Amino acid sequence: MSSSSRFKKDKEIVAEYESQVKEIRAQLIEQQKCLEQQTEMRVQLLQDLQDFFRKKAEIETEYSRSLEKLAERFMAKTRSTKDHQQYKKDQNLLSPVNCWYLLLNQVRRESKDHATLSDIYLNNVIMRFMQISEDSTRVFKKSKEIAFQLQEDLMRVLNELYTVMKTYHMYHTESISAESKLKEAEKQEEKQIGRSGDPVFHIRLEERHQRRSSVKKIEKMKEKRQAKYSENKLKSIKARNEYLLTLEATNASVFKYYIYDLSDLIDCCDLGYHASLNRALRTYLSAEYNLETSRHEGLDIIENAVDNLEPRSDKQRFMEMYPTAFCPPMKFEFQPHMGDEVSQVSAQQPVQGELMLRYQQLQSRLTTLKIENEEVKKTTEATSQTIQDMVTIEDYDVSECFQHSRSTESVKSTVSETYLSKPSIAKRRANQQETEQFYFMKFREYLEGSNLITKLQAKHDSLQRILGEGHRAEYMTTSRGRKNSHTRYQDLGQIIPLIVESCIRFINLYGLQHQGIFRVSGSQVEVNDIKNSFERGENPLADDQSNHDINSVAGVLKLYFRGLENSIFPKERFNDLISCVRTENLYERALHIRKLLLTLPRSVLILLRYLFAFLNHLSQYSDENMMDPYNLAICFGPTLMPIPDIQEQVSCQAHVNEIIKTIIIHQEIIFPDSKELDGPVYEKCMAGDDYCDSPYSEHGILEEVDLDAGAEVHTSDDGMIHSQIH
Repeated sequence: MSSSSRFKKDKEIVAEYESQVKEIRAQLIEQQKCLEQQTEMRVQLLQDLQDFFRKKAEIETEYSRSLEKLAERFMAKTRSTKDHQQYKKDQNLLSPVNCWYLLLNQVRRESKDHATLSDIYLNNVIMRFMQISEDSTRVFKKSKEIAFQLQEDLMRVLNELYTVMKTYHMYHTESISAESKLKEAEKQEEKQIGRSGDPVFHIRLEERHQRRSSVKKIEKMKEKRQAKYSENKLKSIKARNEYLLTLEATNASVFKYYIYDLSDLIDCCDLGYHASLNRALRTYLSAEYNLETSRHEGLDIIENAVDNLEPRSDKQRFMEMYPTAFCPPMKFEFQPHMGDEVSQVSAQQPVQGELMLRYQQLQSRLTTLKIENEEVKKTTEATSQTIQDMVTIEDYDVSECFQHSRSTESVKSTVSETYLSKPSIAKRRANQQETEQFYFMKFREYLEGSNLITKLQAKHDSLQRILGEGHRAEYMTTSRGRKNSHTRYQDLGQIIPLIVESCIRFINLYGLQHQGIFRVSGSQVEVNDIKNSFERGENPLADDQSNHDINSVAGVLKLYFRGLENSIFPKERFNDLISCVRTENLYERALHIRKLLLTLPRSVLILLRYLFAFLNHLSQYSDENMMDPYNLAICFGPTLMPIPDIQEQVSCQAHVNEIIKTIIIHQEIIFPDSKELDGPVYEKCMAGDDYCDSPYSEHGILEEVDLDAGAEVHTSDDGMIHSQIH
């Protein structure tokens, strides 16, 4: 490769890096906008709630006055009647007149209740929303400061990677140049030696001395260039090692920021918000329930919504609203310089000893940092729990305000004493803000420590692999050390396990149109019977009789994949796979997934191709079975691609479902066909010529079943109803 073409390729590599960094920088700005937008929406929501309850209090006050006027009007009218005079004498009335008096008393009672309700709205509920708005703005401001620092640290890591990469390129260029000069000196030496070999009997003595001198000069020049080349070569190796280590640390830092730090920042922005809103709305619920028990049915709907104020689920929805902003970017790849294809840290002499010393230093420092950071984490969690305890005080019950023996004045004093006018309220809020300040300090300290640990751990693990201390487990074994199900349920040489092939064939024949397939649970007894039969080497689904429950057969298929100790999608590919979600173009995303899956063993790739071709076929009947690719992904995502314990479960699950859905939809693009990958292929038609794979064709071999005669109706956990044929 010429120097000009190398230079051009060098510029392209740098441009690609700068483009990727620019995209991440734009993503960081978008994240800030998303968080600011959420806070603005919360403040606006709280303002709307205040305006709503202020107007409602006015309505309740006006309604109370109207009821009082209504009761007084008819009371004045009845005071002059004979019945009223009789009532004043012996308190004895005819039952119709007594009902009339009780009705008027009820109106006056309702008037007092609505006055109480108006007072609670004005002096309790509205003040709570004002405080929540103030707290949310303050918490977001402090969280934003931490977010800016994290993003600056991330950009600093990216800049460090760029600097190290440029240093590596520079030293490698100097090494190539020194090597070229050395080769030139060697050629001159060979040429001079060739001249010295000519017959010397006709050469003058003076000319001989000149040739010897020239040879010595060339030898000295060669020695100097050899030394220069060795020096530059060593610098190049060290620079490349530093670049590769920094590359590992950068990728680890970026991945940690997107998977952990962003999730923690959203939690930080949510600090106390849901609990405070829960408390405020429960005050409203308590007032309404005590005002009118007949309205419980409608208020239960609101209470259910209040009960579901849960930050984890809100966080998942929030992140799903902005998938491009919160999905981790693709990992940085090693960019070889001028044909240098060495993509691993070199552990050869003379740098092996240096790397070993560095590995030991990293190991020692990581041990210390982890202990210190764990203590900070415990303090942070304890402080967070303290804040949660502060904002979850159950002081929203206002049932005492509806004791009708008390006057309106006593009600007002009771309302004020329960929450706002207590002398301790200022102290409580001061304690809360002081605790928040300590929490943010420790939270910042924890993030800084964990960031440092992540970078050092990445370098440590990389050196550990290079120095030969890593071990790789075998691919698929069961938890008890026996042969896995993939082997137990198949004959020698059979690539698709018998249990998988038989279950898929049975569902193909009898269950493609079954509503809720894979979503509705089957009989656990039947699932165990079928599984045990396969383990004994039998095939309980071999006959063509549909005497098994479809949901039970589907449960056996899922149970097989769930029982594998090592999931069919390797854990080491988990981060790379979920990174594909960031690609919005589904076709390009499918190509990225294909590239990753092609690295799997042949037998695993064939099994995945078979399974996902079946799931794609099943999804074509979604109008009847209600299982489109997304619903199937929800069922199979946790089974086929379980989230590692070290990952953030909530934020990763949505990415996992999206990956499985993409594979189901684009399985023909992702998996090689039979020409590229020889092995069993799923066939849509498994029942002979009379069976057609069209969702709109009749299934010739299936007999019609009289549901009224022997159908038992079952309801799944999610409320879906299906029929089981006996």
